[in-house]
Amino acid sequence: MKKILIIGATGNVGQAVRRNLLDQTDDFLTLFSRSSGQKFSNNDREKAISGDVNDLSALEKVVKGQDEVFVALSGNLPEMAKNIVQAMDDENVKRLVFITSMGIYNEVPTEVSASGNLKNNPRLEPYRKAADVIESSDLDYTLIRPGWFDNGSSEYEITYKGQFVSGNRVAVASIADLATRLLKDDQLDVRESIAINRKA
Repeated sequence: MKKILIIGATGNVGQAVRRNLLDQTDDFLTLFSRSSGQKFSNNDREKAISGDVNDLSALEKVVKGQDEVFVALSGNLPEMAKNIVQAMDDENVKRLVFITSMGIYNEVPTEVSASGNLKNNPRLEPYRKAADVIESSDLDYTLIRPGWFDNGSSEYEITYKGQFVSGNRVAVASIADLATRLLKDDQLDVRESIAINRKA
């Protein structure tokens, strides 16, 4: 049994990963978000802690003793990423699976989306900066770069940094499936950046 921290546990992706891990593993989950205490009822497989990822001291307390950390957040991602890396380094926790965004490496072909890349869409800049923070760390990270979330078909494909993608939409269930696979196998795609989209 592993101990897994989910940061951003109340979001769509965080909730989907939580359900997968409860259904498919015997892992113990710590659910951390601004409103975790109100959203989840504790049982023998999980505990919910309300807190702010911008509070390094609070973050270090929940990171301590974990085997893996999963992160699905919005907001000031570069600063959040810095705090997460710092807390994990301080508590000697190595495995991180972090959701960022497709397009941060300009990997979306024009025929798929003319505005889907950082060079045309400055809103992707925080996602790129957060990825840069994590990639420059010594953590055993995997970055997941999803396209637009929806609830469509859960068939998906992945591509690696440096490869073009074939689509820019993906089901929340698909993102959760990939994240769950990465958390179940802590040697899978270590120090990789993976785009995920629905098969074209």
